[in-house]
Amino acid sequence: MSRASSGKTTGTQVGNLAPDFEVKDGDGKTWRLSDHRGKVVALVFYPKDETAVCTKQMCSIRDRWEDYQKTGAEVVGVSVDTFESHRKFAQHHKLPQTLLADENKDVTALLNVKSVLGGSQRAVIVIDRPTDDEVISAIKSAQAG
Repeated sequence: MSRASSGKTTGTQVGNLAPDFEVKDGDGKTWRLSDHRGKVVALVFYPKDETAVCTKQMCSIRDRWEDYQKTGAEVVGVSVDTFESHRKFAQHHKLPQTLLADENKDVTALLNVKSVLGGSQRAVIVIDRPTDDEVISAIKSAQAG
């Protein structure tokens, strides 16, 4: 169970369950949303590695990385580039955030952030993945009411 919110009209709406997904990170390792249960996850979608605006966006996160870490959230970048492209992009700009490769465009379609240009829109989706204790508590509250 998870809840997601987005500041845009696209994406997963507040209160909706966020679907699980699996992609490769910039190291070629499998990254699953379900592995981050109990954490807040911020998915920062951007169209393409090494383009002017996307580089500025990802470098801005890098420059404020300490502030992002203080939130306790898992902050990751997501684009339709390959994990190899992400690895080079992260190394070139010394990016600390994990970059996820949505090569098949499944995640952008799943979360409704697909661009008319074929990649993803620029969007941020914050997902709250409650712990089992929180889910059980919510069930008990619903049963009591």
